[in-house]
Amino acid sequence: MKAVEENPYSISRADVVVGIPSYNEAASIAFPTQEADKGLSKYFSDYSCVLINCDNNSPDNTREKFMNTPTSNPKIYISTPEGITGKGNNLRNLFAKAVELEAQAIIVVDADLRSITPDWIRSLGQPLFEDFSFVSPLYVRHKYDGTITNNIAYPLTRALYGRRVRQLIGGDFGFSGELARIYLESDLWTQEVGHYGIDIWMASLAMINHAQVIQSAMGRPKIHTPRAPLLGSEVVFSNIVGTIFHLMCHHDSFWRDVKWSRPTAVFGFGLGDLEIPPEVVVDVQGLGKNFVEGIGANRDIYRQCLSEETFSKLQEACEVSLDAFEFPPVLWAKVLYDFAYAYKKEFVSRDILLKSLIPLYHGRTLSFVLETEAMNTQQVEELIEDQCLQFEKSKRYLLEKWFA
Repeated sequence: MKAVEENPYSISRADVVVGIPSYNEAASIAFPTQEADKGLSKYFSDYSCVLINCDNNSPDNTREKFMNTPTSNPKIYISTPEGITGKGNNLRNLFAKAVELEAQAIIVVDADLRSITPDWIRSLGQPLFEDFSFVSPLYVRHKYDGTITNNIAYPLTRALYGRRVRQLIGGDFGFSGELARIYLESDLWTQEVGHYGIDIWMASLAMINHAQVIQSAMGRPKIHTPRAPLLGSEVVFSNIVGTIFHLMCHHDSFWRDVKWSRPTAVFGFGLGDLEIPPEVVVDVQGLGKNFVEGIGANRDIYRQCLSEETFSKLQEACEVSLDAFEFPPVLWAKVLYDFAYAYKKEFVSRDILLKSLIPLYHGRTLSFVLETEAMNTQQVEELIEDQCLQFEKSKRYLLEKWFA
């Protein structure tokens, strides 16, 4: 995949790089570009810096908007060839350019950010000059924002790799030049990683490669262009979960010996101010309908992939009213462990397998929403922590199945 590059200042070296991946973000990219530039000038003035828009050959003039945005620091535009899309493919170009520039610190922020401030650049970049190699964000989030994170990415990777990194797919992060080289040279690149699987892939590889990981309090909620609602995120789901399962298969010698988990340090003081995150509306009826219909439509796959006890409990859950519906964390952990094993063994096509998991994810999300309806943010966090413990306690179930 040959990148298209525009480097009007002939930048050949930079200590700090801010990468802004994009596709059709002409209407929004100027603001994060300006704020990132302010952050570089305020906090990294002693270093050589550059802003890089890694784009997907956007037809809406994203390139022109980025390159024409007034900044104090130089800019580079890099694009995938026409027809190649995906945030992961954008970032692969960024990895290559960061290695070429011999960058010490690389910061990535989304092109549609409306809540970014110059302090975000400091939060994601400064730890990289303090012996840390990967910086994961901590945002103030609505309790129903990030259901894939809350119910899959966080508990599963925590149980596997033994690190408590709360928001693994937040979209904004920092990483060292050394990690950029590891990412660039990895032979575990897939089509899913090239799209929505990139964030979890990067965070997981950082942990697997024993990188020094830190979380950074971003100070306010993340506000950006609204994404597809929960019931319309099938591609996102399959990319993220498929990437997790793919890495599980290739790094089982690593996670086999990991017992329990340990906390990850936080840069900054607390989770931020009192701003209220944007409201997230959940279609409870739709989740319930998808779960029940999914059990019926995927019965043969579930019988093949799930234990008899687990499948029986899922059938029982279909027969209760919405008010009494429950999909407990320990059952959910076993479902994911069974599906990971089925992915490894390829009992059915992996694409079909991942698609069949979505109704069960909707069921677990429904249960989570019903249980947390009257809870505040702190109470929900405590519930999520308890779910993670259930995943860790159930890991022996996975080990016995995987290594039998």
